[in-house]
Order: sequence, then structure tokens, then C-alpha cells
Amino acid sequence: MPGHHKKSSAPGGSQRQLRVGETVRHAIADILSQGSVHDPDLEGHIITVPEVRMSPDLKLATVYVMPLGGRDIDKVIAALERNKKFLRGEVARRVNLKFAPDLRFRADERFDEAERIEKLLRTPAVQRDLAPDSQDSEE
Repeated sequence: MPGHHKKSSAPGGSQRQLRVGETVRHAIADILSQGSVHDPDLEGHIITVPEVRMSPDLKLATVYVMPLGGRDIDKVIAALERNKKFLRGEVARRVNLKFAPDLRFRADERFDEAERIEKLLRTPAVQRDLAPDSQDSEE
């Protein structure tokens, strides 16, 4: 019995995992942008889906989401979890897989860092330094 080699563990998984993840990501982004999920907590939110990570057996999709501006992220995740069955069915219709993957929703943390930097840039001290009429403009 040859050793169990899982050397194809590129970040995010195998080519197949990445391909399927991207297909699922696209399907979910479409479903959300069309407003197909009728839930008051999702209405009025533009939700981006930056990434979907598939488990090696392709039976679990971890869907990273972020509402525009990062507003109500917990509410949005809860609403997506509530509508998981519907979303899974829609994904199954659009993505040709033997099994529709189980969906799990997570906040995309990468935006937190951007938000932190954004807030920092808006602080009065930084704004003063960024102002066009700083000392060095002597035209």
C-alpha cells in the first residue's frame, strides 16, 4: 500500500477543488445579485462572495461573504444560513456536480483589515497630512 500522499495541497486545494470552488462562488454570487433569496435581512444588501473553498471530497463549500461596507455581517450570515437549503438547491441546478455541496457561510475577514486602514485614513491627523494645502504646495 503506497503512502497516503496528499502533496497536491496547494493553498486552497487541488486544481479541481479550486475550479469547483470558483464555479460555486460564481453561482452563489449570481443568485445573491439577482435577489432570489427572499429574506428581510438580505434585502438592501449588496453581498460580495470573494471566495469559496471546497473540501477535498467536494461535499462541503465554505462560502466567504461580505456585505458592501461590512454592515450587519452577523445578520447577513445568519440569513444565509437560514436559506442554506434554498441556496444549495439553486447551486445544484447551476453547477453540474454529482452531489450538491453542503454550504457553510463565513465572514470574509480580509475586509476587516481594509476597513481598519480606511478608518485610520479618515482620522483628523492623517486627513491634515493628506490635505492638498500642506506645507509643500508652493505653486
